[in-house]
Amino acid sequence: MHTHPNARLTPIGRERLIRQHLNEGRSLAQLAADHGISERTARKWLARFRSGSPTALADRQSVRRTQRRTLDPQQLQRAVDLRHQRCTSGGSPGCCWYRSPPWPGRCGAWGLTGCVTSTPSACASAKQLPPVQRYQWEEPGDMIHVDIKQLARFNRVGHRITGDPLKGSSPGAGYEKGHVAVDDATRLSYVEVLPDEKGPTTVGFLSRAVAWFNGQGIECRRVLSDNGSAYKSHGWRKAAQALGLKVKKTRPYTPGTNGKAERFIKTLLEEWAYVMPYDSSAARNDLLPVDLRIYNGRRCHMALGGLTPQQRLAQLQA
Repeated sequence: MHTHPNARLTPIGRERLIRQHLNEGRSLAQLAADHGISERTARKWLARFRSGSPTALADRQSVRRTQRRTLDPQQLQRAVDLRHQRCTSGGSPGCCWYRSPPWPGRCGAWGLTGCVTSTPSACASAKQLPPVQRYQWEEPGDMIHVDIKQLARFNRVGHRITGDPLKGSSPGAGYEKGHVAVDDATRLSYVEVLPDEKGPTTVGFLSRAVAWFNGQGIECRRVLSDNGSAYKSHGWRKAAQALGLKVKKTRPYTPGTNGKAERFIKTLLEEWAYVMPYDSSAARNDLLPVDLRIYNGRRCHMALGGLTPQQRLAQLQA
């Protein structure tokens, strides 16, 4: 890089000044005055010399360290195309396979190498593309999302950790079901791992979930589920009626209708079920209450403006 035409010292002169200060013990203020520069400038060269050797004394570009980036026309068209496609990433971070089109901005960002989340979103706004449709009930308890996730039982570290399907399998261990309930307005969540997903089991879970939400100061008014057999049973409807809940169902073949429960399950798998190697499924289940306390009380949500579910609940109850 060329030295600035008005610079009092070249990189060689700057190094000579610094070495006179360090080796000869001369005052940095006096050396700065002798060379016609300010003491502040001299101290700047000294700091650079100490942090990066003599090569750091060369002039730097005056351009900003961070700049607003734009997409070239080809990338811009790619971002627009992605916004009109169904997301099929199959589990990319923050992106769910079940999301219906259009893609959110972050999915478009992952489709573009080296592109941050905000860039495709800004381009979409510039192109006047329709925003991703989202909804959120206003009051806690207005809608409780429920769903079930099948979890494998095991009695030794599984193949997800070992990478060996033979050594990491637990033949005959079977499966258990994770039943989840999520409040729409606050994302406050309740989970139980139960042996099955039969009608009486799901009804019992619903009763305990409603009691738990009531203990948090939330009056439950509606419950949303998919069209599984347990949720379509007469026992489910009678239990919901007895609890004062209005039963809602998702649109057929549209899991995104119950997206808050689906996304919570994905988070639960990433941050609890598969976050570390467990010796057994019982040991994994023992850690569930700890993870739920972290999720409800310490984990911030962008959808809640950076608040935790408990903070959001306190805000709405104030």
